[in-house]
Amino acid sequence: MRDHLYDHVDFRLAEIEHRYGQNVHITANPFLLSQLATLCAKETVQPAINQLVVSIYSDLVKTVINAEFPRKQASVPTRMIATNPRGIFHGQVIDPQVRAVTVNIARAGTLPSQVTYDVLNLILDARLVRQDHIIMSRMIDDAQHVVGSSIGGAKIGGDVDDAFVLFPDPMGATGGSLSTAISAYKEKVAGKARRYICLHLIVTPEYLKRMHDEHPDAAVYAVRLDRGLSPPELFDTIPGEQWERERGLDDKQYIVPGGGGFGEVLNNAFV
Repeated sequence: MRDHLYDHVDFRLAEIEHRYGQNVHITANPFLLSQLATLCAKETVQPAINQLVVSIYSDLVKTVINAEFPRKQASVPTRMIATNPRGIFHGQVIDPQVRAVTVNIARAGTLPSQVTYDVLNLILDARLVRQDHIIMSRMIDDAQHVVGSSIGGAKIGGDVDDAFVLFPDPMGATGGSLSTAISAYKEKVAGKARRYICLHLIVTPEYLKRMHDEHPDAAVYAVRLDRGLSPPELFDTIPGEQWERERGLDDKQYIVPGGGGFGEVLNNAFV
């Protein structure tokens, strides 16, 4: 006989209550919220910025893997097998034979995507893991409003058939870049992905609305929801109850409270 304790490991995601739909997950994680608060603080500079991004995304990627990726039963002899025939771990583990692609949306997504790539390689068969690269830019009108996004270049390493395709991009602000990137994969890259998953530090109600309308099949995971420019009476409501009145973007499409433009912050290049 063997112990069946770990035959079925039910992962329970701690997340805040909301009305944005079942594909949106805003984690309830005090540790990550603390790190994110420090990351976004006015006085935080490099190298602490990159160190915090690495730490937060390492945990966020693991959360996504626990919640989304398939499992398998495993029997693994431990070092104790040399002295005891019961020295075998039996239980459910992440299935390593799963395809996964992480997409670097330069430039804010470069470091988060590298972290995601490294974590995926730790748990999956590395031959099934890939990192793609997309160069995107916001399109701005004369009033400095974001009116869209365009792809300036891309390095796509193959098809995405039956693969988890992850988009680790710090700020889910307007959703223009993410929506354009996902559309490009759906329309121009061969194969049907198993799941599109967006990983963010912060998201806004505006971003979530765009993803809901344009890519309702995509999952969204975020450390924090920022709706700081909403009418004050909404702050005591469950997020999404009055979605049409919630607001997290200023007139230049920056997130409030937010943390500034992360493309600039991460690269110390404020242009």
